[in-house]
Amino acid sequence: MLIAEGTFPFNGGGVSTWCQTLCNKIKNADFYLYSVNAVFESKPKYELSPNIKDIIQVPLWTPDEPYDYISYGDEYYKTVGRKEWTSDEVVTERFIPYFEALLEVIYSEEQDMLLLDNLFFELWLYFEDYDFKKTMQSQPTWDTYVKILSEAIVEERNSNATLFDLSIGLRWIYRFLIPLAIVDVPKVDICHLTISGFAIIPALIAHYKHGSKIMVTEHGVFIRERLLAINQSGYPYFLKNLLIKFSETIARLAYHKSEVIASVNKFNQKWQKLYGADENKLKVIYNAVDKDVFKPIDLPEKKNQPPTVVALARVFDLKDIHTMIRSCAVVVKEIPKVQFLVYGDDKAVPEYTSSCKSLIKDLDLENNFKFMGPKSNPHLIFPEGDISILTSISEGFPYTVIESMSCGIPVVATDVGGVSEALNKETGIICKPKNYQQIGEAVIKLLKDENLRASMGLKCRDRVLEHFTLENLIDEYELIYDQLGCRERV
Repeated sequence: MLIAEGTFPFNGGGVSTWCQTLCNKIKNADFYLYSVNAVFESKPKYELSPNIKDIIQVPLWTPDEPYDYISYGDEYYKTVGRKEWTSDEVVTERFIPYFEALLEVIYSEEQDMLLLDNLFFELWLYFEDYDFKKTMQSQPTWDTYVKILSEAIVEERNSNATLFDLSIGLRWIYRFLIPLAIVDVPKVDICHLTISGFAIIPALIAHYKHGSKIMVTEHGVFIRERLLAINQSGYPYFLKNLLIKFSETIARLAYHKSEVIASVNKFNQKWQKLYGADENKLKVIYNAVDKDVFKPIDLPEKKNQPPTVVALARVFDLKDIHTMIRSCAVVVKEIPKVQFLVYGDDKAVPEYTSSCKSLIKDLDLENNFKFMGPKSNPHLIFPEGDISILTSISEGFPYTVIESMSCGIPVVATDVGGVSEALNKETGIICKPKNYQQIGEAVIKLLKDENLRASMGLKCRDRVLEHFTLENLIDEYELIYDQLGCRERV
């Protein structure tokens, strides 16, 4: 069972590309997809391969609970029965001891993963018989939550919370724990997480119910990206602290329960070990590219076009398009006709896209910096450019870098995640994140030196053929699946 959050098969991006590759190319496994999304998605974005047997979709934020949208195969009388059997007395006696202990673990300095594992086991047993929504919205649950968190606030001294803050905090806990309400999961040999976050919850249920093995492939580090997002949020200290502690707790549990902790780069392993991952479980498996699809292409029209920089990126804050725009302003001073063409979803985070367009206007770059929208044939994007660019503040092992390299197009990229493991000084230029002046100067250097670009382009292609082919990736995962006992079904 491949478990993804906000990505495959309903949303695009690097993780979705990786998931699709795995499902399409793995020959020793069939897949169930467990897709955790913000809202209910009506149609997959990707064409699904025949070895995908079913999709279990869990929307966290739109409905009051998933059963409002999806039956999950439950007989109606069971759903009604859970509601009828759930009372304040039952909640107090059978749920509160474990919920209280969970909150205490979240706020404890030294966390006992064996205890935490057992608490989730007991909570799963409880929700097999009783209703999730009615339990979480009960008076005993609220009273216990307020009691434990009020004690935590007193101990920390530098924190305080309004009634509104407390209610928002419990709402978040409610949402993050929604997968506990989906008590029936497919009988599978392996649960393969694409993130070391709350995707661990359905994997735990499969483990408790069917003995399924658990593994994770980490792209961007869940806890690192969570910390970045929380730090940039406008939440009050109490809510930031709750989110951080809950996220850290879940990350530690995911590493504790996973038998294999794969990563798309070496950089991630520093964070994994920091949060308790056993070094013996760690393994690096780089992302890969189809060398026969992403290949050098001669475009005759390219000879008459202005100097062109291409990017393939979902437009949101972690891609730091603002820095890309500012670097364009640096380049325009030296190369006035330069074109920055950004392909990818620019509607996912409308407020961020709007801020980018405002910055483009403020810097008078309307004729130089353009959002091109999604393109169904990404392998045709990179040959359009003289170089490609990536300005992210967080990455795993970005597909856009190795796809560009496979097309023989050198890259200017920020030094985040596994970028420096893909790119070297012979295949592109690596810059500091957010340093738009340095990035702009790197772009100018490559655009003005055709011989350097040509030399780098050849070495880009050679490096991909040596290190980042699909054959290598598929061999690695088929071996892991075999070792974990998978022969026919995942």
